[in-house]
Amino acid sequence: MAKFLTLNTHSWLGEDSELALEILGKQILAADYDVIALQEVNQRIDSPDVLQAPYTLENQHHLHEDNYALKLVEYLKERGVNYYFTWAYGHIGYDEYHEGVALLSKQPFTSERSVLTSNVDDEYDYHTRRALIAKTQVAGQEMCVVSGHFSWWKNDFKSEWHRLEATLATEEAPLVIMGDFNNPENTPGHELILASPLKLKDSHLAAKEVTGGATILQDIDGWENNDKALRIDYIFVSQQLEVTQSHVLFDGKEQPLISDHFGVECVIK
Repeated sequence: MAKFLTLNTHSWLGEDSELALEILGKQILAADYDVIALQEVNQRIDSPDVLQAPYTLENQHHLHEDNYALKLVEYLKERGVNYYFTWAYGHIGYDEYHEGVALLSKQPFTSERSVLTSNVDDEYDYHTRRALIAKTQVAGQEMCVVSGHFSWWKNDFKSEWHRLEATLATEEAPLVIMGDFNNPENTPGHELILASPLKLKDSHLAAKEVTGGATILQDIDGWENNDKALRIDYIFVSQQLEVTQSHVLFDGKEQPLISDHFGVECVIK
């Protein structure tokens, strides 16, 4: 069995960000995920650079001491659990933060790269988007894992998806593509992914055991004036992978809210 988690952390922007990180860390320790994908992984623009980051890979552009993924890895390390991580910087968020995406893995990454998916490449333009692609061993098998934070359908999602799709077209390892897709279930963006030549399935629809549904409530950043809960955070997997469980976490029910998004975990046989 292999376990995966994705969460748009909205990091350092909540009322009690340190507590949110601790709750996330405790869930990771309890669930023992193989791979974790995070989005809106922030660090202050003016915080100090990391001089030596013992748990990170190369090419950690602009990595600062308060990088959310780094702080999470340090929290886990202090409790005896080691995760490798990599981070890709996308754009400046809220005029105060470097915002990016991250991947954490219990096993070392054998390769990692960030891919520009957007039409623009300007850190001052929030439309700038990068996906993080890495390979690692999961339950003894090599897998290609992705963390992405995509635009809305009206803001170029289609071309962003096609750029990622083209990048992964020759990938032979099974795919696990996770993240904030900003396209609700049963809309053109969701359907585009399910019809992809990458031959993917939505883990939440494919799982034998499912809890939860929507991953955002009404009217959050980017979804102003939205009046209903939506499912926009997904884990898409290659068709040959058998999904046994999919659960929505941090939804304010059995677990507290720690972001403006809920998390999604899945178990693959």
